[in-house]
Amino acid sequence: MPYPLLMSVACAALIAAAPLPAQAVPDAQFEPAFQVFMRASQGEESAIAQAADAFAALLKAEPANPVLQAYSGAAMAMRARTTMLPWRKMAYAEDGLAQLDKALALLAPAHEAVGQNQVPAVLDVKLVAANTFLALPRMMNRHDRGLKLLTEVRSSPLLASAPAPFREAVDKAVRKAGLEGAQ
Repeated sequence: MPYPLLMSVACAALIAAAPLPAQAVPDAQFEPAFQVFMRASQGEESAIAQAADAFAALLKAEPANPVLQAYSGAAMAMRARTTMLPWRKMAYAEDGLAQLDKALALLAPAHEAVGQNQVPAVLDVKLVAANTFLALPRMMNRHDRGLKLLTEVRSSPLLASAPAPFREAVDKAVRKAGLEGAQ
């Protein structure tokens, strides 16, 4: 094999073997969806469908992004609040939980890098999942996992480098879950 061809093959192999950085959609696309999601999570029922649709659209463009998967799943689970039909409530909740489980399964060491809103992707995904799991009725059997994820976020060394609004959201979730004194 000639030297230039060998070098090309070697370079291609190195690039293919290198870990992928945490994926992030441009802030100009993420931020509007995030703001709608925040309104929905604060109880604005009219924002729930908008948030679910916005994150579903972003996820189509980047299906392997665990942050988008987590927000999409959380928004889908929130949709359970928007219907009186029990089978629709369960379908929304189960679909959302499946997406959150997938987001958590997608996490890799590369996701310790800063992602959306300057937050390490691993912390963002775990906090979104924890908040969603803890908001579900106990019969959904996610409360303990939510507490575990929240404890992982709170004790992560990456938390110190996260922006203040994210750290405040973690503190709020810890207080709401009654974990203030626990370590």
